[in-house]
Amino acid sequence: MVKQERIAKASRPYELRTRADAMDRTRAAITKAAIELHGSIGPAATTMSAVAERAGVTRATLYRHFPNEDALFKACSAEWRSANPAPDAGQWATISDPYDRLALALPELYGWYRSSEAMRANLLRDLAGLPPAIRSGIESYPRTVADVLDAGWPRRCRLRRAAIGHAVAFETWRSLAHEGLSDVEAAKLIIGMISTAVQDARKRPSDTVAGVDT
Repeated sequence: MVKQERIAKASRPYELRTRADAMDRTRAAITKAAIELHGSIGPAATTMSAVAERAGVTRATLYRHFPNEDALFKACSAEWRSANPAPDAGQWATISDPYDRLALALPELYGWYRSSEAMRANLLRDLAGLPPAIRSGIESYPRTVADVLDAGWPRRCRLRRAAIGHAVAFETWRSLAHEGLSDVEAAKLIIGMISTAVQDARKRPSDTVAGVDT
């Protein structure tokens, strides 16, 4: 009897670990299913039932892991961002020459856009229906990149800022990529556009106020 109790006690940690591992696998399968659906049909068309079916679990099991769509979206968003990290704009800020900064940053940014095109296109299309925190992060990233790329120039320039804002937009890269341009080619074209904006601003006195380009 004592021996049996010892065996039972020894087996409990193993059973708990086995159960925990099974729950982790189920959670991972659900998260993966949601990511695949977001990347194929988009978040707006992804239902909890569709996620459960794709993951091979019941709706009850899905809701035990994720009580609502927001909880599931946050989990799959974190998982996807971990596997597909956006370029760190802070690293570009360490490059003093603004043209060198553009030459490094834009191909890296465009490479990330290319690798995540389907997902990002769906997220931007369905942006209004995303959880506020997720939507804010998607909207703020291009602005952060534009701020970094617009810093370090001798003067503020309205035309240059507009050109850089256009340059970092996903839609800009996509239109050029669909014309058959490589990421390096697209970056060179856009840098030329920014350079033209800078030169044009210098030639237009109306764009200068109190010695500062506006």
